[in-house]
Amino acid sequence: MRLPFLRFRAFWPSRKTRTSDSIHFRGKRKTKEERAKSPKRTEVINYLISYLKRDVSYLEIGVRNPHENFNDIVASTKYSVDPGLEAKVNLADFKVTSDEFFDKLGKGDVLTHDIKFDVIFVDGLHLAEQVNKDIENSIKYLAEDGFIVLHDCNPPTEWHARESYYYADTPAGGFWNGTTWKAFLRWRFNAQLQSCCIDSDWGVGILSKKHKIGNPIPETNMFYEYSLLDANRKELMNLITFDELKQKLES
Repeated sequence: MRLPFLRFRAFWPSRKTRTSDSIHFRGKRKTKEERAKSPKRTEVINYLISYLKRDVSYLEIGVRNPHENFNDIVASTKYSVDPGLEAKVNLADFKVTSDEFFDKLGKGDVLTHDIKFDVIFVDGLHLAEQVNKDIENSIKYLAEDGFIVLHDCNPPTEWHARESYYYADTPAGGFWNGTTWKAFLRWRFNAQLQSCCIDSDWGVGILSKKHKIGNPIPETNMFYEYSLLDANRKELMNLITFDELKQKLES
């Protein structure tokens, strides 16, 4: 017996519901794909340290849990900075914000004002304005042949790139890259720096004063629209594989 049309529609999801489901499915799929990629940031950082072939001074901004990265970094000298807002026990060497740390460093209140770090890993507050500040400050204390490394530079969807971490009822769920990508892109425009982004672990961005890892680009996407990033991320981010990074540095 054929069901009446109105009764049939009661069993069929609305177009809006189907669209919403597909967006959430895509978000979950993108998250799964990204989490499966390798290498992770730790391996990339340790490679850059070993590439320098000397006793290296390493600085990590934004530690939270040192077991996630800091403890596995192989450097002769290393320091960590974190205010401890997200940790039950703050294990950072300097228990302050990155702004406070660099201010104290400039005044000579911590370490020495003329110190140079060989590798600086920026993984603090994932909002473009703060990331940009951290990059600006890091460059002042970076060795001429050193590297600045950033995490979360390649958000797979606009939901991963949302501004608020706490708005988690999205297709990205609790996964969050923030707007780090905007700060990294801004420094891709800088004619004095080389840069690339490893297509793994949510995007591992690398900046260098010296090493030929990727030429700067003209200023494009000036309003930092995510749709333009999504359509042109390989060129805008200089998205490369880990093996391609090795080839660039070792050629």
